[in-house]
Amino acid sequence: MKIGDASRVSGVSARSLRHYEDEGLILPGRFSNGFRDYCQSTIDRVLVIRSLLESGLPVRLIREVLPGLTDGSDAGTDVVCAEFLLEVQSHRDRLAARIAVLSDQQAALDAYLREARRTDL
Repeated sequence: MKIGDASRVSGVSARSLRHYEDEGLILPGRFSNGFRDYCQSTIDRVLVIRSLLESGLPVRLIREVLPGLTDGSDAGTDVVCAEFLLEVQSHRDRLAARIAVLSDQQAALDAYLREARRTDL
């Protein structure tokens, strides 16, 4: 299917599909006229990519683990999964640290606003 159809079926913009290709996450076939040709397995892969991106994982990590998640083989799955889980945990820990800093900043701003409002009256 052409990129417009693939976009409709997957719910991912044509621009994102091109970006995934540029990043090496997907490799659609080509029609004789050079247009991209997306098969169902590529669409399935796009859905996995989208889900991983929406969960906050960086493209670098997705690119590393994606072949083991979508190629249908079990070869090395345990190693990929263990490494992937460590990377995901590390990413999650960094997010938690950033959230803690932002929460502290929010609390400081809330305290400032409460004090400012109290002195304005």
